[in-house]
Amino acid sequence: MDLRKIFLEETNSTGIQFFRSLFVGGIATLADMGVMIVFKELVHVPVSVATVLGYVVGVVVNYVISSLWVFAKAKVKNRTVDFITFTVIGLIGLGLTQLIVAPFDTKGIFGEGILVTYKVFGGLIPIDKYYIIGKVISVVLVYMWNFFARKFILYRKVEEK
Repeated sequence: MDLRKIFLEETNSTGIQFFRSLFVGGIATLADMGVMIVFKELVHVPVSVATVLGYVVGVVVNYVISSLWVFAKAKVKNRTVDFITFTVIGLIGLGLTQLIVAPFDTKGIFGEGILVTYKVFGGLIPIDKYYIIGKVISVVLVYMWNFFARKFILYRKVEEK
């Protein structure tokens, strides 16, 4: 196994890009969740707002690192168009995140979430912390959406002419 190829060299290998994007996704997720929890717990904004703020920070962190390390060759050569497309894919991911987190939220975008109403986790987890479980689930599902949408829309292998 050539570690230089996995970690340092430019690549069009989906497997290596997926592996690298796990690291990037982890860093972006820490930034995302950190901002979300700070705004929810310390600033006391609603979960839906804190989720958006965290997600925006995560998208920016993800874009910067992904464009430098994961997907070295963009299909789109204009950086502005590249970032806008990257962001639109991220906004779809944000919509998915909101839909996934909503059932776990005490005062979500659709009112009290169904999992909160029926106290599905019993006494194991305080009701006001259910949103964190929803966020963790959304991270996994939305990660898959973001990676494959970006890979095939923005960064698929460009054939040299």
